Amino acid sequence: SMANTSSAKKAARVSARKAAINKNRTSLIRTTVRKVEEAITAGKKADAEAALKVAQPQLARGAQKGVLHKNTASRKVSRLTARVRAMAV
Repeated sequence: SMANTSSAKKAARVSARKAAINKNRTSLIRTTVRKVEEAITAGKKADAEAALKVAQPQLARGAQKGVLHKNTASRKVSRLTARVRAMAV
């Protein structure tokens, strides 16, 4: 890295570590959301509801940890819930 001072080197290490953690969190959130969307597309309401139960806390945690904006998480939960509710069966 280009860091010269010891404090800058440490900041670079911390930054890299946090970036990796955030990437993991974002990936996990995307996966859980995609599972809900796939169940909706497939028309499986029970699966969609189960997937939503998993995705909702993940989105909330993402907002809490600063990976997502609070309103973004809230909006995603709201829209997914509406789509699951609107399903037939």
